[in-house]
Amino acid sequence: MTAGQNRIPVNLDYAASTPMRAEALLAQREYDNSELAGVNPNSLHSLGRKAAARLEVARREIARSFGARVRPSEIILTNGGTEANQLALLGLAEGARQRDRKRDRVIVSAIEHDSILDNLPLLRAAGFTVDLVQPCRAGYIESATLVELLGDDVALVSIMVANNETGVVQPIRELAAAAHAAGALFHTDAIQGYLHIPLDVTELGVDAMTVAAHKIGGPVASGALYLKNRTPLRPRIFGGGQEAGRRAGTQDLRTQLAFAAAASVLLPNVGQERATLQALSDKLYATLTAHPRIHATMGDYAQADRLPGMVSIYVDGMDSEELIIKLDTAGFEVSAGSACSSGSMDPSHVLSAMGIGREQALGSLRISFDDRVNPGDLDDFAQTLLSIVGAA
Repeated sequence: MTAGQNRIPVNLDYAASTPMRAEALLAQREYDNSELAGVNPNSLHSLGRKAAARLEVARREIARSFGARVRPSEIILTNGGTEANQLALLGLAEGARQRDRKRDRVIVSAIEHDSILDNLPLLRAAGFTVDLVQPCRAGYIESATLVELLGDDVALVSIMVANNETGVVQPIRELAAAAHAAGALFHTDAIQGYLHIPLDVTELGVDAMTVAAHKIGGPVASGALYLKNRTPLRPRIFGGGQEAGRRAGTQDLRTQLAFAAAASVLLPNVGQERATLQALSDKLYATLTAHPRIHATMGDYAQADRLPGMVSIYVDGMDSEELIIKLDTAGFEVSAGSACSSGSMDPSHVLSAMGIGREQALGSLRISFDDRVNPGDLDDFAQTLLSIVGAA
């Protein structure tokens, strides 16, 4: 056996999904052992009312993680981030057009996650025109570039908080203000940045924001959409009056309790953990990019506003698949970009939009971690990758 086969694999792909936190697991176990296990929170009997009360406690805790002034009624619970993004994108566009019939255009960034981009054909089929706003070479959308596309026919602008492949943070406050100046609604997909950097929807000035629990140590199939009070939304799922008529379907109390538990434990420490992880990612960038064939995807990583637990690089003369297999053999699990697009032979649409050439983009790697990372594992990973690149 090789050294890599002897060691426990080191998961450095937390941007794809994270292990559940102890607090989230405990919340699920307590639910499973309680009288509320399997009870429908929409039932009128006493157990149903108790389940509904527990659901509202979870909703309040989740609402608090969006900002101190967020009302629980502004939180729509969903079965994950993908569903929340579709509800936001299609529901807000339709809601805005119902309010003003001339607003039949939607603007999204060219670097959005597939859960946004793959729904654009549905917008076009519904009669909307869709424009893509391009990033600068450093990976973020400049407000001046967005302003050039805005007009009084725009219903919705949707731009993510932080990119899921590069970790570059977008200037959401400025972008939302520009959209509102043109009379458009503004949605942001915060799934990658939620509780990894400080975010307050009121300070950002957004109308809607989506998150997913499994990116913070909560369960899969659990997410939420913040919808600012009085923001027009056309539901996408029908068949019940749950979530104030905005999202039909019986709520999964078990997963939402676990979601709330994970959010509650992370919320007080976001700023401190950001500083700690930023130092670790800075060190990893410095070590790797000292090699002449390894480059940060956004260029000057030291000047970039980026997520603290993500390192995004490309390696000259090597492709991602080869690197991932060799690193896997050595005991390190990383990805080439979005796990939702894994298996594709095409270069990343994100890196291509940033102006990175095809050959360079095909050699990209994403290393991601959170507050549970062992710093020594990052050092070992760096030396392993440098050895692989040096031997190629």
